[in-house]
Amino acid sequence: MSSTMSTYGSGVGQSVSTTLVLRLKRSPGVASINPRLRRSAAVVVRAEAQTINPEIRKTEEKVVDSVVVTELSKPLTAYCRCWRSGTFPLCDGSHVKHNKATGDNVGPLLLKKQ
Repeated sequence: MSSTMSTYGSGVGQSVSTTLVLRLKRSPGVASINPRLRRSAAVVVRAEAQTINPEIRKTEEKVVDSVVVTELSKPLTAYCRCWRSGTFPLCDGSHVKHNKATGDNVGPLLLKKQ
């Protein structure tokens, strides 16, 4: 199996598109199962990273909202709004990488204990 990858777009407000092409070599056992697979096959996988915040407060570097709540176990809790956090629903800072890649300005929702 061999692979090639290319990325397009990188400006502010643009989507970033990545195309991955996998070339699969034929296998003697596969041809006997499906005669159409006698030659090598190519599988194309395409992923696009797009902005999450297309129009809200775009003049700000990063959109972060704070809410004061009286009953919280911690003094400050950050919740993810970019949908890329490895600790979702809590924020792990993944929005920073997303913002750099897409030109977006999404940030966490901060809940503060009163």
